[in-house]
Amino acid sequence: MMRLNVLLVAAALAGCASVPPSGGTPTAGQKADPWENWNRKVFGFNDAVDKAVVKPVAEAYQKVVPQLVRKGVSNVLGNIGDVWSTANQFLQGKVQYGFEMGMRVLSNTFFGLGGLLDPATEMGLTKRSEDFGQTLGRWGVGAGPYVVLPLLGPSSLRDTAALPADRYWAPSTLPSQETGRYAVAALELINARTDLLSTTKLLDEVALDRYSFIRDAYLARRQDQVYDGAPPAEDFQDEPADAPNPASPAGAASAASPAAGASTPKK
Repeated sequence: MMRLNVLLVAAALAGCASVPPSGGTPTAGQKADPWENWNRKVFGFNDAVDKAVVKPVAEAYQKVVPQLVRKGVSNVLGNIGDVWSTANQFLQGKVQYGFEMGMRVLSNTFFGLGGLLDPATEMGLTKRSEDFGQTLGRWGVGAGPYVVLPLLGPSSLRDTAALPADRYWAPSTLPSQETGRYAVAALELINARTDLLSTTKLLDEVALDRYSFIRDAYLARRQDQVYDGAPPAEDFQDEPADAPNPASPAGAASAASPAAGASTPKK
């Protein structure tokens, strides 16, 4: 559920998704989803929990807590997350972005009241979020099969393997007491879900199959993130390169030659 921000990209990518007819050519998303039957069951469980608990709490949070306070909470959580993003920039060899993200953390921490404010953005220090899954992808680790995690939502085998490292540096690990860690984790979840209330409403209105819509959008977004917006072109060619094309002029000419030769009268 925390990763439902993929829907923002989904709206731009697909507009409206539907299940391909039986026997039709599978999409790239379906080829990457060999565990679809199980994933759909987990998706249904997550959806039920979201509708029964998480979404109502997020709606109440949005109504009760002033927008300025909610913005401050997002800034503080984001500033803590930027520390891990800084580390991943360096792990990926992006030294310039690593220094910029490091300066962003320092600026928001010291001049932004511990991250409550965001002066770094006004200073031109752009937020460039990175996680360990992106770092693994940057170093050639493939995404692997698509996975839907209980309560956490869309993922892949690579991103699931990277999740322990990402969670180790999450804001919820800062409190020394276990109750404090649970409280911060709950705040992370509710804050993220509140930011996505309008997006999920749009999804409910346009998506014929919410599962495939979210899956395809997540996979496309992660591919885009790993390659910084310039993913390599996919090769959709199924036939050998030397196979003749019946529709081409050369293919038509070669196919017509025997017939023409057979009908030519002998002198």
